[in-house]
Amino acid sequence: MVALEKKRELTEARLATLPAPLSSGWTAPARAAAASRLAEMGLPLPRDEYWRFTKPADLNAAEPPRSEPKDESGETPIYDGIEALNIVFRDGVYDADASDALELEGVEISLLSQSGVADIHWARDLYGTLEADAQTPVARPFAALNTAHATEGVLVRVTGKPARPICLRYEHASADSDPILHHVIKVEEGAELTFLEAGSPGARFNTVLEADIADTGVLHHVRAQGRDTARRSNCHDLARLGRESVFKSFTSTLNGALTRNEHIVWFTGDDAVAHVAGAAIGDGKTAPFHHDDTVFVTHDAVNCESRQVFKKVLKNGAVGVFQGKILVQPGAQKTDGYQISQALLLDEDSQFLAKPELEIYADDVACSHGSTTGAIDEDMLFYLRARGIPNRRAQDLLVLAFVAETLEEIEDPKISESLLLRLEHWLERHAG
Repeated sequence: MVALEKKRELTEARLATLPAPLSSGWTAPARAAAASRLAEMGLPLPRDEYWRFTKPADLNAAEPPRSEPKDESGETPIYDGIEALNIVFRDGVYDADASDALELEGVEISLLSQSGVADIHWARDLYGTLEADAQTPVARPFAALNTAHATEGVLVRVTGKPARPICLRYEHASADSDPILHHVIKVEEGAELTFLEAGSPGARFNTVLEADIADTGVLHHVRAQGRDTARRSNCHDLARLGRESVFKSFTSTLNGALTRNEHIVWFTGDDAVAHVAGAAIGDGKTAPFHHDDTVFVTHDAVNCESRQVFKKVLKNGAVGVFQGKILVQPGAQKTDGYQISQALLLDEDSQFLAKPELEIYADDVACSHGSTTGAIDEDMLFYLRARGIPNRRAQDLLVLAFVAETLEEIEDPKISESLLLRLEHWLERHAG
């Protein structure tokens, strides 16, 4: 009873700072349902099972902790050289002047803030649907809060195979911004899209990406989270896969006081493929670094393949968390589920907390999980130094080799190379 009362108080204080959910337009029913779910479950407490390793206080707080924007002027932009349709959000607000025209062959693009007030829209039957499904068997209150109170986002319907990716570029300008963004992507049968994200939407932010991938559809998703040292973030990636569809998602994270990335995937059609991967590098010397990847993959179809590949490099008291689960429902025969989480600790002050899980109700499956934590291999370091490579550079090369497996999950080599260069530059700035 005490815990329930505490959750109620936290939720009421948090909601008091937010505008009420829209009562009109096609999003209104989904928003009202999400608000009801949130009121019933309440915001999380540290003793909640899926929040044992990550304290939710900064995400629960009525006002966001301040985070000064990172000055990245003069630096090479992420995804440099990749021709894309760029959509810019500054502190969660769409910047039309800095964005490209929302026009791309084979794609229909609109903004939640503009289209959400209409009476009808193609996203009406999808907005909030996957978020509602994601509440079982694990409560995800921040996702429900997002559906109810999101003020902006992109609605993308893919009917063809556009020649260019869509890239959401986030710019953080205010030290106390607190944006809530909700994106919806519907990939029609046989269509294909690459969807990129880059930067920090604000000082503290909450994002939801709902992706519905129809039969034989393909969605490639790559996110490069910004380098703001004090930012707090909670991102939810929700993907539902049809027959012979493909979903590949990769997230790169550098810096950040608190990062919680939740990935929820459902296989609903046979012969589908889903790969979810991430690389995080954190240095707790000048600011706290806590990074949490929480994954839940449900196999409910035949002959589907899932991969979870997550690696973290931690130093100076940085903390990494991985909670990953593969659930194989009855009848989901020929399932191939693979899960690996690894951490490279560059000192004795950092820590990695892992909770891998398998829950299997079918008998013809190949599922595995593994988790390792260790330091840099001294023999490998000696090998490089014996060939004239300086100690600092040798360590950086071993770090880059360690995270390389996650980057291999990215389909486009240009995007992979761009992120690898970004990681290398970060290591150079944090040398020693």
